[in-house]
Amino acid sequence: MANWNDTEQRQGFGSVPRAGDAVTRQETFDLGLRKHMLSIYNYMASGVLLTGIVALLTARTGLTLALIGSPVLWIVKLAPLAFILAISFGLNRMSYGTLQVLFWSFATAMGLSLSTIFLVYTGESIAATFFATAGAFAGLSLYGYTTKKDLSGFGTFLIMGVIGLLIAMVINIFLQSSTLALAVSFIGVLVFAGLTAYDTQRLKTEYQYLRGTEFAGKAIILGALSLYLDFINMFLFLLHFMGNRE
Repeated sequence: MANWNDTEQRQGFGSVPRAGDAVTRQETFDLGLRKHMLSIYNYMASGVLLTGIVALLTARTGLTLALIGSPVLWIVKLAPLAFILAISFGLNRMSYGTLQVLFWSFATAMGLSLSTIFLVYTGESIAATFFATAGAFAGLSLYGYTTKKDLSGFGTFLIMGVIGLLIAMVINIFLQSSTLALAVSFIGVLVFAGLTAYDTQRLKTEYQYLRGTEFAGKAIILGALSLYLDFINMFLFLLHFMGNRE
């Protein structure tokens, strides 16, 4: 008598994958992607929050006033750049824990550096600009995450825009032109708005190559750093428009 159960079991060997298997794999991928992106957003939001708290406390305690005119101010201003360079050039040699420490140290250094805005703008206008930036960032990041349009072609253009902004800002240190400063701020908002959508899509796309690798944990912190920089720069450029001076 034929063993029909045995026949059914053998049919699985070399057979065409069932549609249900593909659906399960896709659901597993989507779940992993959401967890990956949520981790990036949690790190990014926590970094921004830490920066804001440090900036506010530094300004309210009078430490910012003590730094004005002191050589230490330059160290405080350049410290965030030092952390970014350290992360960029030492990434492959760093452990996940070391990268975490550098990220939080960077966010703290940015808070010390940004504390000077409380001496220039009113607290109300800073708060209003922050929430406006948060709303714009959320919308732009959602667009980058959900759009079917490939934004990778804008990457080079946006990076060139950042370089152009840096050059214009250095030139304006000597020219002290209010018109040029306004133009830089306007273009800066557009560039970092574009980078927010671009970086979100890039981080989403990269997940398929990173999942399951040893680098996945580091990629979360690097992704958070990218979005953090997009947020902070968009906030600062927007503050030039919305901020009311003391």
